[in-house]
Amino acid sequence: MGEEVTTGWDAIDEAVERIYGEQEPKHYGTLISYALGGSDPLDGISVYTSESPLPHWHFVTYGFSELYEKESDYAEESGYGFELTFRLVKEKGEEEPPAWALSLLQNMGRYVFNSGNVFRAGDYLDANGPICLGADTRLTALAFIADPEVDAIDTPNGQVQFLQMVGITNDELEAMQIWNTIGVLSAGSSHLPSYITDLNRGSLLSDEAVSATVHNGIEQDGSNTGFLFVDQLDWTVGKKRWLRKSPSILTIGAKQAEIIGKLIRGRLLKDRQLTLVGPDVRVVFEGGEQSAYSEKPDEVRIRLDDHTVAEMSKKLLPKQSEFEVPVKDGMTLRIVQTKITDQEGNVVKTIG
Repeated sequence: MGEEVTTGWDAIDEAVERIYGEQEPKHYGTLISYALGGSDPLDGISVYTSESPLPHWHFVTYGFSELYEKESDYAEESGYGFELTFRLVKEKGEEEPPAWALSLLQNMGRYVFNSGNVFRAGDYLDANGPICLGADTRLTALAFIADPEVDAIDTPNGQVQFLQMVGITNDELEAMQIWNTIGVLSAGSSHLPSYITDLNRGSLLSDEAVSATVHNGIEQDGSNTGFLFVDQLDWTVGKKRWLRKSPSILTIGAKQAEIIGKLIRGRLLKDRQLTLVGPDVRVVFEGGEQSAYSEKPDEVRIRLDDHTVAEMSKKLLPKQSEFEVPVKDGMTLRIVQTKITDQEGNVVKTIG
């Protein structure tokens, strides 16, 4: 039996060794591969210790890219084209990296492997709760940015980018959605050296200078978010009745109502579209001189004039409500409660 080819794995090792030299990382391998029914999708995670710019653990994944022989037909990229890294504050006296961080990275593997959605620099992900389960932390979401030290590499299996996960607060997530991820992280970079995650930190936006930079960026650029995945999204076609037609109903969940209002304003007033993607329907908002909508089996296009955009965005708040939107043929916007559940399906929070 021939020796196993590990060209992709070796290329990652070499990229990180350029920073850490002879340091032997703590490595956490997977006993049974995901393909053979194991629970962990990533083949391994290496963790290095760094003292600069402050003591932290530096996690590097093995498994989003092709670690062994080339299998995919796409020559440009190795596997999904990236590996994840994560920098976490190293607490005094800590001998081992926290297990929750290893679990978080494996959960990212499950998300990508099961959904096929890949991460790119500038992306964000709402964790719907603390990124460390049970911790008293304001960090409830993740942003993704190019690792400041580990450069992209070309391997025999294709290119691999190193994307660093950064723990972020809910208001930072909203700012990234309304403006853009890189802009918000850059504005707060003096508080986030090397984008190291610190569960104990407050919001970057509590700093007046950071908040002003973000506000100016939103006003100047509008939103970079063209697509938003919405858990609670529904469209009910209006019914024709005697002499009149009942309005069609757009239903959204209270949790995302406010951010949708801000995005509609940040996109349409800058002549850009916004697409909401739900489980069964896509809703595309666009600016226009006359408010109206058109329907297809799985897509609704809603055109709004500037005045309607401004009025509607004020009413999109995280609470149950219903209001008419002045468009041709009539439309009602309904905001319903959002129930946040834990991993066992128990409701832990109700919004609206």
